[in-house]
Amino acid sequence: MPVYKAPARDTRFVLNEVLKLEQYAHLPTFANAGPEMVDTIVEECGKFASEVLAPLNQSGDQQGCVRNPDGSVTTPDGFKEAFAKYRESGWGTLASPEEWGGQGLPHVLGFVVEEFVATANHAFGMYPGLTNGAVSAILAKASPELQQKYLPKMVTNEWLGTMNLTEPHCGTDLGLIRTRAVPNADGSYAITGTKIFISAGEHDLTENIIHLVLAKTPGAPESSKGISLFIVPKVMVNDDGSLGARNAVSCGSLEHKMGIHGNATCVMNYDGATGFIVGEENKGLAAMFIMMNAARLGVGIQGLAQAEVAYQNAVKYAQERRQGRALTGPAEPQEKADTLFVHPDVRRMLMDAKAFTEAMRAFYLWGGLLVDLSHKAATEEDRALADDMISLLTPVLKGYGTDKGFDTCVNMQQVFGGHGYIEEWGMSQFVRDARIAQIYEGANGVQAMDLVGRKLALNGGRAVQAFFAEVDAACTAAKADPALASLAAGVEKANGELKAATMWFMANGMTNPNNVGAGAHHYMHIMGIVALGFMWLKMGTAASAALAAGAEDKAFYEAKLTTARYYGERFTPDAGALRRKIETGSDSVMALPVEAFATA
Repeated sequence: MPVYKAPARDTRFVLNEVLKLEQYAHLPTFANAGPEMVDTIVEECGKFASEVLAPLNQSGDQQGCVRNPDGSVTTPDGFKEAFAKYRESGWGTLASPEEWGGQGLPHVLGFVVEEFVATANHAFGMYPGLTNGAVSAILAKASPELQQKYLPKMVTNEWLGTMNLTEPHCGTDLGLIRTRAVPNADGSYAITGTKIFISAGEHDLTENIIHLVLAKTPGAPESSKGISLFIVPKVMVNDDGSLGARNAVSCGSLEHKMGIHGNATCVMNYDGATGFIVGEENKGLAAMFIMMNAARLGVGIQGLAQAEVAYQNAVKYAQERRQGRALTGPAEPQEKADTLFVHPDVRRMLMDAKAFTEAMRAFYLWGGLLVDLSHKAATEEDRALADDMISLLTPVLKGYGTDKGFDTCVNMQQVFGGHGYIEEWGMSQFVRDARIAQIYEGANGVQAMDLVGRKLALNGGRAVQAFFAEVDAACTAAKADPALASLAAGVEKANGELKAATMWFMANGMTNPNNVGAGAHHYMHIMGIVALGFMWLKMGTAASAALAAGAEDKAFYEAKLTTARYYGERFTPDAGALRRKIETGSDSVMALPVEAFATA
Protein backbone atom coordinates (compact mmCIF):
# COMPACT_ATOMS: atom_id res chain seq x y z
CA MET A 1 0.00 0.00 0.00
CA PRO A 2 1.37 3.47 -0.85
CA VAL A 3 2.65 5.61 2.01
CA TYR A 4 2.43 9.31 2.82
CA LYS A 5 3.93 11.40 5.59
CA ALA A 6 3.22 15.12 5.54
CA PRO A 7 6.43 17.16 4.94
CA ALA A 8 6.05 19.05 8.20
CA ARG A 9 9.73 19.92 8.68
CA ASP A 10 10.04 21.39 5.20
CA THR A 11 6.81 23.33 5.54
CA ARG A 12 7.84 24.85 8.88
CA PHE A 13 11.16 25.84 7.32
CA VAL A 14 9.45 27.77 4.54
CA LEU A 15 6.88 29.45 6.77
CA ASN A 16 9.14 30.36 9.68
CA GLU A 17 12.60 30.75 8.18
CA VAL A 18 12.07 31.67 4.53
CA LEU A 19 8.84 33.70 4.57
CA LYS A 20 9.29 34.63 8.25
CA LEU A 21 5.59 34.97 8.95
CA GLU A 22 6.33 36.36 12.40
CA GLN A 23 7.39 39.67 10.82
CA TYR A 24 3.76 40.26 9.76
CA ALA A 25 2.32 39.90 13.27
CA HIS A 26 1.23 43.57 13.22
CA LEU A 27 -1.14 42.91 10.29
CA PRO A 28 -4.77 41.71 10.55
CA THR A 29 -5.12 37.88 10.60
CA PHE A 30 -1.38 37.42 11.30
CA ALA A 31 -1.49 38.32 14.99
CA ASN A 32 -2.40 34.76 15.97
CA ALA A 33 -0.10 33.11 13.43
CA GLY A 34 3.09 32.99 15.47
CA PRO A 35 5.61 30.13 15.21
CA GLU A 36 3.84 28.07 17.89
CA MET A 37 0.49 28.29 16.08
CA VAL A 38 2.15 27.56 12.74
CA ASP A 39 3.89 24.50 14.14
CA THR A 40 0.67 23.22 15.70
CA ILE A 41 -1.33 23.57 12.48
CA VAL A 42 1.39 21.95 10.40
CA GLU A 43 1.88 19.02 12.76
CA GLU A 44 -1.79 18.32 13.51
CA CYS A 45 -3.02 18.69 9.95
CA GLY A 46 -0.12 16.53 8.82
CA LYS A 47 -1.21 13.80 11.22
CA PHE A 48 -4.84 14.07 10.09
CA ALA A 49 -3.90 13.83 6.42
CA SER A 50 -1.44 10.98 6.92
CA GLU A 51 -3.52 8.92 9.37
CA VAL A 52 -7.12 9.57 8.31
CA LEU A 53 -7.13 10.53 4.62
CA ALA A 54 -4.17 8.71 3.08
CA PRO A 55 -5.45 5.21 4.02
CA LEU A 56 -8.65 5.96 2.04
CA ASN A 57 -6.89 7.10 -1.13
CA GLN A 58 -6.28 3.79 -2.89
CA SER A 59 -9.52 2.17 -1.73
CA GLY A 60 -11.46 5.26 -2.83
CA ASP A 61 -9.86 5.03 -6.25
CA GLN A 62 -10.74 1.35 -6.57
CA GLN A 63 -14.31 1.68 -5.26
CA GLY A 64 -15.26 5.02 -6.77
CA CYS A 65 -18.58 6.82 -6.37
CA VAL A 66 -21.99 5.32 -7.09
CA ARG A 67 -25.01 7.12 -8.50
CA ASN A 68 -28.15 5.59 -7.02
CA PRO A 69 -31.48 5.15 -8.83
CA ASP A 70 -32.93 8.21 -7.08
CA GLY A 71 -30.09 10.40 -8.41
CA SER A 72 -28.21 10.59 -5.11
CA VAL A 73 -24.51 9.74 -4.98
CA THR A 74 -22.72 7.56 -2.44
CA THR A 75 -19.06 8.36 -1.87
CA PRO A 76 -16.46 5.60 -1.23
CA ASP A 77 -16.36 3.82 2.11
CA GLY A 78 -14.87 5.95 4.85
CA PHE A 79 -15.21 9.30 3.06
CA LYS A 80 -18.30 10.40 4.98
CA GLU A 81 -16.73 9.63 8.35
CA ALA A 82 -13.46 11.28 7.34
CA PHE A 83 -15.28 14.40 6.22
CA ALA A 84 -17.09 14.60 9.55
CA LYS A 85 -13.67 14.60 11.27
CA TYR A 86 -12.36 17.17 8.79
CA ARG A 87 -15.28 19.50 9.51
CA GLU A 88 -15.22 18.97 13.28
CA SER A 89 -11.49 19.72 13.34
CA GLY A 90 -12.07 22.99 11.47
CA TRP A 91 -9.49 22.35 8.76
CA GLY A 92 -11.66 24.01 6.14
CA THR A 93 -12.26 27.14 8.17
CA LEU A 94 -8.70 28.35 8.93
CA ALA A 95 -8.64 31.31 6.55
CA SER A 96 -12.37 32.10 6.54
CA PRO A 97 -13.65 35.35 8.12
CA GLU A 98 -14.34 35.17 11.84
CA GLU A 99 -17.62 37.07 11.48
CA TRP A 100 -19.04 34.12 9.51
CA GLY A 101 -17.68 31.36 11.73
CA GLY A 102 -14.15 31.02 10.37
CA GLN A 103 -10.87 31.20 12.27
CA GLY A 104 -9.58 34.33 10.56
CA LEU A 105 -6.03 33.06 10.04
CA PRO A 106 -3.86 33.93 7.01
CA HIS A 107 -4.57 32.26 3.65
CA VAL A 108 -1.02 30.97 3.59
CA LEU A 109 -1.89 28.57 6.44
CA GLY A 110 -5.04 27.50 4.62
CA PHE A 111 -2.81 26.62 1.68
CA VAL A 112 -0.81 24.27 3.92
CA VAL A 113 -4.01 22.39 4.71
CA GLU A 114 -4.86 22.24 1.00
CA GLU A 115 -1.50 20.68 0.20
CA PHE A 116 -1.59 18.05 2.92
CA VAL A 117 -5.18 17.05 2.17
CA ALA A 118 -4.64 16.91 -1.60
CA THR A 119 -1.45 14.88 -1.22
CA ALA A 120 -3.06 12.38 1.11
CA ASN A 121 -6.26 12.04 -0.93
CA HIS A 122 -6.75 14.21 -4.03
CA ALA A 123 -10.32 13.05 -4.65
CA PHE A 124 -11.40 13.69 -1.05
CA GLY A 125 -9.88 17.17 -1.06
CA MET A 126 -12.02 18.14 -4.03
CA TYR A 127 -15.25 17.95 -1.99
CA PRO A 128 -14.47 20.94 0.24
CA GLY A 129 -11.98 22.34 -2.26
CA LEU A 130 -14.24 24.79 -4.09
CA THR A 131 -16.16 25.98 -1.05
CA ASN A 132 -13.71 28.69 0.02
CA GLY A 133 -13.72 30.10 -3.52
CA ALA A 134 -17.51 30.11 -3.51
CA VAL A 135 -17.47 31.88 -0.16
CA SER A 136 -15.11 34.53 -1.56
CA ALA A 137 -17.40 35.17 -4.53
CA ILE A 138 -20.49 35.45 -2.31
CA LEU A 139 -18.68 37.77 0.09
CA ALA A 140 -17.55 40.03 -2.74
CA LYS A 141 -20.70 40.19 -4.85
CA ALA A 142 -23.84 38.78 -3.18
CA SER A 143 -26.47 40.80 -1.34
CA PRO A 144 -26.39 40.91 2.48
CA GLU A 145 -29.52 38.75 2.53
CA LEU A 146 -27.88 35.99 0.48
CA GLN A 147 -24.71 36.23 2.54
CA GLN A 148 -26.67 35.83 5.76
CA LYS A 149 -28.61 32.88 4.41
CA TYR A 150 -25.73 30.85 2.94
CA LEU A 151 -22.35 31.90 4.33
CA PRO A 152 -22.54 30.70 7.95
CA LYS A 153 -23.02 27.04 7.06
CA MET A 154 -20.72 27.19 4.02
CA VAL A 155 -17.89 28.69 6.06
CA THR A 156 -18.22 25.95 8.68
CA ASN A 157 -18.46 23.31 5.94
CA GLU A 158 -21.88 22.14 7.10
CA TRP A 159 -22.76 22.86 3.47
CA LEU A 160 -20.31 22.65 0.58
CA GLY A 161 -20.16 24.69 -2.61
CA THR A 162 -19.61 23.94 -6.30
CA MET A 163 -18.78 25.85 -9.47
CA ASN A 164 -20.97 25.24 -12.55
CA LEU A 165 -19.44 26.65 -15.74
CA THR A 166 -18.88 24.02 -18.40
CA GLU A 167 -21.61 22.75 -20.75
CA PRO A 168 -21.49 19.89 -23.26
CA HIS A 169 -20.77 22.24 -26.19
CA CYS A 170 -18.49 24.78 -24.47
CA GLY A 171 -15.73 24.89 -21.94
CA THR A 172 -13.28 27.79 -22.14
CA ASP A 173 -15.53 29.85 -24.43
CA LEU A 174 -18.17 30.62 -21.82
CA GLY A 175 -19.93 33.11 -24.07
CA LEU A 176 -21.50 30.07 -25.75
CA ILE A 177 -23.38 28.83 -22.67
CA ARG A 178 -27.06 27.97 -23.16
CA THR A 179 -28.25 27.66 -19.56
CA ARG A 180 -31.09 30.13 -19.08
CA ALA A 181 -32.30 32.12 -16.07
CA VAL A 182 -35.85 33.40 -16.36
CA PRO A 183 -37.03 35.93 -13.73
CA ASN A 184 -39.75 34.84 -11.31
CA ALA A 185 -42.27 37.22 -9.77
CA ASP A 186 -40.63 36.95 -6.33
CA GLY A 187 -37.23 38.14 -7.54
CA SER A 188 -35.72 34.66 -7.90
CA TYR A 189 -34.93 33.02 -11.23
CA ALA A 190 -35.87 29.72 -12.88
CA ILE A 191 -32.59 28.07 -13.98
CA THR A 192 -32.76 25.58 -16.86
CA GLY A 193 -29.83 23.85 -18.55
CA THR A 194 -27.15 21.17 -18.28
CA LYS A 195 -23.67 21.53 -16.81
CA ILE A 196 -20.93 18.91 -17.08
CA PHE A 197 -17.68 18.08 -15.27
CA ILE A 198 -19.07 19.42 -11.98
CA SER A 199 -16.73 18.35 -9.18
CA ALA A 200 -18.65 17.26 -6.05
CA GLY A 201 -21.92 18.11 -7.78
CA GLU A 202 -23.79 15.51 -5.72
CA HIS A 203 -22.63 13.52 -2.68
CA ASP A 204 -23.61 12.27 0.77
CA LEU A 205 -21.13 14.29 2.85
CA THR A 206 -23.42 17.22 3.67
CA GLU A 207 -27.17 17.79 3.85
CA ASN A 208 -27.05 20.67 1.36
CA ILE A 209 -24.87 21.69 -1.60
CA ILE A 210 -24.74 25.29 -2.79
CA HIS A 211 -24.18 25.49 -6.54
CA LEU A 212 -22.81 28.65 -8.15
CA VAL A 213 -24.14 28.57 -11.70
CA LEU A 214 -23.44 30.67 -14.77
CA ALA A 215 -26.51 31.36 -16.91
CA LYS A 216 -27.98 33.97 -19.26
CA THR A 217 -31.10 36.00 -18.65
CA PRO A 218 -33.61 36.73 -21.46
CA GLY A 219 -32.24 39.25 -23.95
CA ALA A 220 -28.70 39.10 -22.57
CA PRO A 221 -25.84 39.57 -25.05
CA GLU A 222 -24.73 36.30 -26.63
CA SER A 223 -21.09 36.93 -25.71
CA SER A 224 -19.44 36.53 -22.33
CA LYS A 225 -20.79 40.02 -21.54
CA GLY A 226 -24.22 38.45 -21.12
CA ILE A 227 -23.36 36.01 -18.35
CA SER A 228 -24.89 36.24 -14.87
CA LEU A 229 -24.07 34.26 -11.73
CA PHE A 230 -26.64 32.51 -9.52
CA ILE A 231 -26.78 30.66 -6.23
CA VAL A 232 -28.80 27.49 -6.74
CA PRO A 233 -29.13 25.38 -3.57
CA LYS A 234 -29.68 21.64 -3.78
CA VAL A 235 -32.25 22.05 -1.00
CA MET A 236 -34.14 25.28 -0.53
CA VAL A 237 -33.30 27.26 2.59
CA ASN A 238 -36.11 28.78 4.63
CA ASP A 239 -35.94 32.29 6.07
CA ASP A 240 -35.11 30.88 9.51
CA GLY A 241 -32.16 28.90 8.08
CA SER A 242 -33.88 25.52 8.18
CA LEU A 243 -34.02 23.32 5.09
CA GLY A 244 -37.15 23.19 2.96
CA ALA A 245 -38.09 21.39 -0.25
CA ARG A 246 -35.67 19.79 -2.68
CA ASN A 247 -34.80 22.13 -5.56
CA ALA A 248 -35.20 21.09 -9.22
CA VAL A 249 -31.49 20.29 -9.67
CA SER A 250 -30.21 16.73 -10.01
CA CYS A 251 -27.22 14.63 -10.95
CA GLY A 252 -28.02 13.07 -14.32
CA SER A 253 -24.94 10.85 -14.38
CA LEU A 254 -21.37 10.47 -13.16
CA GLU A 255 -18.51 11.02 -15.58
CA HIS A 256 -16.33 7.97 -16.29
CA LYS A 257 -12.86 9.36 -15.77
CA MET A 258 -9.18 8.49 -16.04
CA GLY A 259 -8.59 9.30 -12.37
CA ILE A 260 -9.92 11.03 -9.22
CA HIS A 261 -12.44 8.18 -9.01
CA GLY A 262 -13.25 8.96 -5.39
CA ASN A 263 -14.73 12.32 -6.36
CA ALA A 264 -18.22 12.60 -7.84
CA THR A 265 -17.76 14.45 -11.14
CA CYS A 266 -21.33 15.04 -12.24
CA VAL A 267 -23.55 15.96 -15.13
CA MET A 268 -25.96 18.38 -13.46
CA ASN A 269 -29.46 19.01 -14.79
CA TYR A 270 -31.30 22.20 -13.89
CA ASP A 271 -35.01 21.89 -14.66
CA GLY A 272 -36.45 25.26 -13.73
CA ALA A 273 -34.48 25.22 -10.47
CA THR A 274 -34.85 28.22 -8.21
CA GLY A 275 -31.79 30.45 -8.24
CA PHE A 276 -30.78 33.81 -6.80
CA ILE A 277 -28.63 36.29 -8.68
CA VAL A 278 -25.20 37.12 -7.27
CA GLY A 279 -24.25 40.72 -8.00
CA GLU A 280 -25.43 42.52 -11.10
CA GLU A 281 -27.08 41.03 -14.16
CA ASN A 282 -24.62 40.34 -17.01
CA LYS A 283 -21.67 40.78 -14.60
CA GLY A 284 -21.46 37.14 -13.58
CA LEU A 285 -18.13 36.32 -15.17
CA ALA A 286 -16.30 38.88 -13.05
CA ALA A 287 -17.89 37.38 -9.94
CA MET A 288 -17.04 33.85 -11.02
CA PHE A 289 -13.41 34.80 -11.68
CA ILE A 290 -13.03 35.50 -7.96
CA MET A 291 -13.82 31.83 -7.43
CA MET A 292 -11.83 30.65 -10.44
CA ASN A 293 -8.63 32.41 -9.40
CA ALA A 294 -8.83 30.82 -5.96
CA ALA A 295 -9.45 27.45 -7.62
CA ARG A 296 -6.47 27.87 -9.95
CA LEU A 297 -4.15 28.41 -7.00
CA GLY A 298 -5.62 25.30 -5.39
CA VAL A 299 -5.03 23.27 -8.56
CA GLY A 300 -1.40 24.39 -8.64
CA ILE A 301 -1.10 22.98 -5.14
CA GLN A 302 -2.60 19.71 -6.43
CA GLY A 303 0.22 19.51 -8.99
CA LEU A 304 2.73 19.62 -6.17
CA ALA A 305 0.64 17.27 -4.04
CA GLN A 306 0.70 14.35 -6.46
CA ALA A 307 4.38 14.91 -7.19
CA GLU A 308 5.15 14.86 -3.46
CA VAL A 309 3.36 11.59 -2.70
CA ALA A 310 4.80 9.95 -5.82
CA TYR A 311 8.28 11.12 -4.78
CA GLN A 312 7.92 9.79 -1.25
CA ASN A 313 6.97 6.36 -2.52
CA ALA A 314 9.72 6.32 -5.16
CA VAL A 315 12.33 7.17 -2.51
CA LYS A 316 11.12 4.33 -0.32
CA TYR A 317 11.17 1.89 -3.23
CA ALA A 318 14.65 2.98 -4.34
CA GLN A 319 15.94 2.43 -0.80
CA GLU A 320 14.59 -1.11 -0.69
CA ARG A 321 14.77 -2.47 -4.24
CA ARG A 322 18.06 -4.13 -5.20
CA GLN A 323 19.02 -4.25 -8.86
CA GLY A 324 22.50 -4.37 -10.38
CA ARG A 325 25.71 -2.85 -9.13
CA ALA A 326 27.04 0.69 -8.87
CA LEU A 327 29.06 1.74 -11.93
CA THR A 328 32.01 2.47 -9.67
CA GLY A 329 31.93 -0.98 -8.08
CA PRO A 330 29.67 -2.75 -5.57
CA ALA A 331 28.38 -0.38 -2.91
CA GLU A 332 27.41 -3.26 -0.63
CA PRO A 333 29.59 -6.25 -1.54
CA GLN A 334 27.98 -8.40 1.15
CA GLU A 335 24.63 -8.15 -0.72
CA LYS A 336 23.78 -9.81 -4.03
CA ALA A 337 22.90 -6.42 -5.56
CA ASP A 338 22.95 -2.74 -4.67
CA THR A 339 19.85 -0.59 -4.11
CA LEU A 340 18.47 1.54 -6.92
CA PHE A 341 19.98 4.60 -5.25
CA VAL A 342 23.44 3.81 -6.64
CA HIS A 343 22.34 4.32 -10.26
CA PRO A 344 22.89 7.87 -11.59
CA ASP A 345 19.79 7.81 -13.77
CA VAL A 346 17.59 6.89 -10.83
CA ARG A 347 19.30 9.61 -8.82
CA ARG A 348 18.62 12.05 -11.67
CA MET A 349 14.87 11.39 -11.49
CA LEU A 350 14.78 11.57 -7.71
CA MET A 351 16.86 14.78 -7.60
CA ASP A 352 14.61 16.35 -10.23
CA ALA A 353 11.62 15.50 -8.04
CA LYS A 354 13.25 16.79 -4.86
CA ALA A 355 14.33 20.04 -6.53
CA PHE A 356 10.85 20.60 -7.96
CA THR A 357 8.70 19.66 -4.97
CA GLU A 358 10.63 21.68 -2.39
CA ALA A 359 10.77 24.78 -4.60
CA MET A 360 7.13 24.42 -5.63
CA ARG A 361 6.11 24.25 -1.98
CA ALA A 362 7.95 27.51 -1.32
CA PHE A 363 6.39 29.03 -4.45
CA TYR A 364 2.79 28.31 -3.52
CA LEU A 365 3.34 29.36 0.11
CA TRP A 366 4.85 32.63 -1.09
CA GLY A 367 1.79 32.92 -3.33
CA GLY A 368 -0.45 32.41 -0.32
CA LEU A 369 1.41 35.16 1.53
CA LEU A 370 0.95 37.47 -1.48
CA VAL A 371 -2.80 36.80 -1.37
CA ASP A 372 -2.81 37.84 2.29
CA LEU A 373 -0.68 40.93 1.68
CA SER A 374 -2.82 42.01 -1.27
CA HIS A 375 -5.64 42.51 1.27
CA LYS A 376 -3.87 43.12 4.58
CA ALA A 377 -0.55 44.88 3.91
CA ALA A 378 -0.11 48.13 5.81
CA THR A 379 0.15 50.49 2.81
CA GLU A 380 -1.72 50.82 -0.45
CA GLU A 381 1.59 50.54 -2.30
CA ASP A 382 2.39 47.21 -0.64
CA ARG A 383 -1.13 45.90 -1.26
CA ALA A 384 -0.91 46.87 -4.94
CA LEU A 385 2.50 45.23 -5.34
CA ALA A 386 1.29 41.98 -3.79
CA ASP A 387 -1.84 42.01 -5.94
CA ASP A 388 0.23 42.65 -9.08
CA MET A 389 2.56 39.80 -8.25
CA ILE A 390 -0.04 37.14 -7.42
CA SER A 391 -2.11 38.12 -10.46
CA LEU A 392 0.94 37.69 -12.68
CA LEU A 393 2.02 34.41 -11.11
CA THR A 394 -1.33 32.62 -10.73
CA PRO A 395 -1.20 31.10 -14.26
CA VAL A 396 2.40 30.04 -13.60
CA LEU A 397 1.52 28.43 -10.28
CA LYS A 398 -1.31 26.56 -11.96
CA GLY A 399 0.18 25.86 -15.39
CA TYR A 400 3.85 25.23 -14.71
CA GLY A 401 3.11 23.64 -11.34
CA THR A 402 0.78 21.03 -12.79
CA ASP A 403 2.84 20.38 -15.93
CA LYS A 404 5.92 19.64 -13.85
CA GLY A 405 3.85 17.89 -11.19
CA PHE A 406 2.56 15.41 -13.78
CA ASP A 407 6.04 14.93 -15.28
CA THR A 408 7.36 14.21 -11.79
CA CYS A 409 4.68 11.59 -11.17
CA VAL A 410 5.57 9.84 -14.44
CA ASN A 411 9.27 9.83 -13.52
CA MET A 412 8.56 8.49 -10.06
CA GLN A 413 6.49 5.72 -11.65
CA GLN A 414 9.54 5.01 -13.84
CA VAL A 415 11.67 4.46 -10.74
CA PHE A 416 9.46 1.44 -9.98
CA GLY A 417 10.06 -0.12 -13.39
CA GLY A 418 7.42 -2.72 -14.15
CA HIS A 419 5.95 -2.51 -10.67
CA GLY A 420 5.05 1.11 -11.38
CA TYR A 421 2.59 -0.11 -14.01
CA ILE A 422 0.86 -2.46 -11.58
CA GLU A 423 -2.10 -0.96 -9.75
CA GLU A 424 -1.38 -2.40 -6.31
CA TRP A 425 1.76 -0.25 -5.96
CA GLY A 426 -0.29 2.92 -6.30
CA MET A 427 1.95 4.80 -8.74
CA SER A 428 -0.59 4.51 -11.54
CA GLN A 429 -3.15 6.34 -9.42
CA PHE A 430 -0.79 9.23 -8.74
CA VAL A 431 -0.18 9.62 -12.48
CA ARG A 432 -3.88 9.36 -13.32
CA ASP A 433 -4.94 11.75 -10.58
CA ALA A 434 -2.24 14.29 -11.45
CA ARG A 435 -3.33 14.43 -15.08
CA ILE A 436 -6.58 16.27 -14.40
CA ALA A 437 -4.78 19.19 -12.78
CA GLN A 438 -3.34 20.19 -16.17
CA ILE A 439 -6.86 20.32 -17.60
CA TYR A 440 -9.46 21.68 -15.20
CA GLU A 441 -9.90 25.24 -13.97
CA GLY A 442 -8.60 26.40 -17.33
CA ALA A 443 -6.40 24.04 -19.37
CA ASN A 444 -2.72 24.91 -19.20
CA GLY A 445 -2.69 26.34 -22.71
CA VAL A 446 -5.31 28.80 -21.48
CA GLN A 447 -3.12 29.60 -18.47
CA ALA A 448 -0.18 30.33 -20.78
CA MET A 449 -2.29 32.61 -22.97
CA ASP A 450 -3.68 34.37 -19.90
CA LEU A 451 -0.10 35.01 -18.81
CA VAL A 452 1.24 36.39 -22.09
CA GLY A 453 -1.99 37.82 -23.48
CA ARG A 454 -3.30 39.61 -20.38
CA LYS A 455 -1.02 39.55 -17.38
CA LEU A 456 2.20 40.82 -18.97
CA ALA A 457 0.58 44.00 -20.28
CA LEU A 458 -1.47 44.87 -17.18
CA ASN A 459 -0.71 48.36 -15.88
CA GLY A 460 1.93 48.84 -18.52
CA GLY A 461 3.87 45.75 -17.52
CA ARG A 462 4.24 46.90 -13.92
CA ALA A 463 3.94 43.41 -12.43
CA VAL A 464 6.48 41.63 -14.63
CA GLN A 465 8.96 44.47 -14.18
CA ALA A 466 8.57 44.13 -10.41
CA PHE A 467 9.15 40.39 -10.71
CA PHE A 468 12.30 40.90 -12.78
CA ALA A 469 13.59 43.36 -10.18
CA GLU A 470 12.93 41.04 -7.21
CA VAL A 471 14.73 38.16 -8.89
CA ASP A 472 17.69 40.32 -9.89
CA ALA A 473 18.01 41.67 -6.34
CA ALA A 474 17.99 38.14 -4.92
CA CYS A 475 20.67 37.06 -7.41
CA THR A 476 22.88 40.02 -6.56
CA ALA A 477 22.60 39.34 -2.83
CA ALA A 478 23.25 35.60 -3.19
CA LYS A 479 26.44 36.05 -5.24
CA ALA A 480 28.22 37.10 -2.05
CA ASP A 481 27.65 33.63 -0.59
CA PRO A 482 30.03 31.02 -2.11
CA ALA A 483 27.45 28.31 -1.45
CA LEU A 484 24.91 30.12 -3.63
CA ALA A 485 27.05 31.84 -6.25
CA SER A 486 26.57 29.24 -8.99
CA LEU A 487 22.81 29.08 -8.40
CA ALA A 488 22.60 32.88 -8.48
CA ALA A 489 24.46 32.95 -11.80
CA GLY A 490 22.10 30.34 -13.26
CA VAL A 491 18.94 32.08 -12.09
CA GLU A 492 20.25 35.45 -13.24
CA LYS A 493 20.89 34.06 -16.71
CA ALA A 494 17.45 32.41 -16.81
CA ASN A 495 15.89 35.71 -15.77
CA GLY A 496 17.75 37.33 -18.64
CA GLU A 497 16.23 34.77 -21.02
CA LEU A 498 12.78 35.63 -19.61
CA LYS A 499 13.39 39.33 -20.20
CA ALA A 500 14.56 38.64 -23.76
CA ALA A 501 11.48 36.52 -24.47
CA THR A 502 9.28 39.31 -23.11
CA MET A 503 10.92 41.85 -25.40
CA TRP A 504 10.57 39.49 -28.37
CA PHE A 505 6.83 39.23 -27.75
CA MET A 506 6.59 43.01 -27.59
CA ALA A 507 8.41 43.35 -30.91
CA ASN A 508 6.71 40.50 -32.77
CA GLY A 509 3.33 39.96 -31.14
CA MET A 510 1.51 42.95 -32.58
CA THR A 511 2.46 42.17 -36.18
CA ASN A 512 1.40 38.54 -35.85
CA PRO A 513 -0.57 37.47 -32.75
CA ASN A 514 0.14 33.81 -33.58
CA ASN A 515 3.75 34.47 -32.55
CA VAL A 516 2.49 35.01 -29.01
CA GLY A 517 0.19 31.98 -29.11
CA ALA A 518 2.93 29.70 -30.43
CA GLY A 519 5.36 30.75 -27.72
CA ALA A 520 3.02 31.12 -24.74
CA HIS A 521 3.57 27.62 -23.32
CA HIS A 522 7.35 27.98 -23.50
CA TYR A 523 7.19 31.43 -21.91
CA MET A 524 5.13 30.12 -19.00
CA HIS A 525 7.75 27.42 -18.43
CA ILE A 526 10.61 29.92 -18.50
CA MET A 527 8.82 31.98 -15.88
CA GLY A 528 8.25 28.81 -13.87
CA ILE A 529 11.95 27.98 -14.02
CA VAL A 530 12.86 31.48 -12.88
CA ALA A 531 10.21 31.53 -10.14
CA LEU A 532 11.41 28.22 -8.66
CA GLY A 533 14.99 29.42 -8.97
CA PHE A 534 13.98 32.52 -7.03
CA MET A 535 12.53 30.22 -4.36
CA TRP A 536 15.77 28.26 -4.21
CA LEU A 537 17.67 31.51 -3.70
CA LYS A 538 15.35 32.34 -0.80
CA MET A 539 15.66 28.86 0.71
CA GLY A 540 19.39 28.71 0.12
CA THR A 541 19.87 32.05 1.84
CA ALA A 542 17.86 30.86 4.86
CA ALA A 543 19.75 27.55 4.98
CA SER A 544 23.13 29.26 4.74
CA ALA A 545 22.19 31.65 7.57
CA ALA A 546 21.04 28.75 9.74
CA LEU A 547 24.33 26.90 9.23
CA ALA A 548 26.33 30.03 10.00
CA ALA A 549 24.36 30.38 13.23
CA GLY A 550 25.26 26.83 14.25
CA ALA A 551 21.88 25.20 13.66
CA GLU A 552 21.52 21.74 15.17
CA ASP A 553 19.75 20.24 12.14
CA LYS A 554 22.87 20.58 10.03
CA ALA A 555 22.03 17.78 7.59
CA PHE A 556 18.69 19.38 6.68
CA TYR A 557 20.28 22.72 5.76
CA GLU A 558 23.21 21.15 3.92
CA ALA A 559 20.75 19.14 1.84
CA LYS A 560 18.98 22.39 0.95
CA LEU A 561 22.20 23.90 -0.36
CA THR A 562 23.10 20.78 -2.35
CA THR A 563 19.64 20.65 -3.92
CA ALA A 564 19.81 24.37 -4.68
CA ARG A 565 23.08 23.81 -6.55
CA TYR A 566 21.48 20.93 -8.46
CA TYR A 567 18.58 23.16 -9.48
CA GLY A 568 20.94 25.80 -10.78
CA GLU A 569 22.91 23.27 -12.80
CA ARG A 570 20.06 21.12 -14.12
CA PHE A 571 16.95 23.32 -14.38
CA THR A 572 18.00 26.88 -15.22
CA PRO A 573 19.79 26.01 -18.52
CA ASP A 574 16.45 24.96 -20.00
CA ALA A 575 15.35 28.61 -20.07
CA GLY A 576 17.72 29.37 -22.96
CA ALA A 577 16.41 26.54 -25.12
CA LEU A 578 12.82 27.60 -24.48
CA ARG A 579 13.61 31.22 -25.37
CA ARG A 580 15.16 30.09 -28.66
CA LYS A 581 12.00 28.09 -29.43
CA ILE A 582 9.87 31.18 -28.81
CA GLU A 583 12.00 33.21 -31.22
CA THR A 584 11.32 30.82 -34.12
CA GLY A 585 7.87 32.39 -34.23
CA SER A 586 4.70 30.76 -35.49
CA ASP A 587 5.43 30.15 -39.18
CA SER A 588 6.20 26.44 -38.96
CA VAL A 589 3.52 25.92 -36.31
CA MET A 590 0.76 27.31 -38.53
CA ALA A 591 2.14 26.43 -41.99
CA LEU A 592 0.40 23.12 -42.76
CA PRO A 593 -3.12 23.23 -44.17
CA VAL A 594 -5.69 21.40 -42.05
CA GLU A 595 -6.08 18.58 -44.57
CA ALA A 596 -2.36 17.78 -44.27
CA PHE A 597 -2.97 16.46 -40.76
CA ALA A 598 -5.10 13.59 -42.07
CA THR A 599 -3.48 10.18 -41.61
CA ALA A 600 -5.65 8.17 -44.02
